[in-house]
Amino acid sequence: MLITFHTDAFADITLFGEVGLSFLKSMGHSGTVPGAILAADVPAALAGLRAGVTAAAPVAQTDADEPPVSMSNRALPLIQLLEAAIAAKADVMWD
Repeated sequence: MLITFHTDAFADITLFGEVGLSFLKSMGHSGTVPGAILAADVPAALAGLRAGVTAAAPVAQTDADEPPVSMSNRALPLIQLLEAAIAAKADVMWD
């Protein structure tokens, strides 16, 4: 499963389902797909995501030939999307 995040202020961001659901829960959402966050609630969602990424356990590495990708690195595009949504006072949706 893939989850794609949309806002009028930034390009779409697509994440693998497990990672996307983890980020949604960090943002204070139930994790249902599809869903949305109103513009007024995006700053709180961003704060929750940043806190969740900081507290996240390291991701288990499944491929010995590839370097591990931290949750903070995986979250960076979504953080940028949320920051752009805040600046433009835009809603964020995902499906």
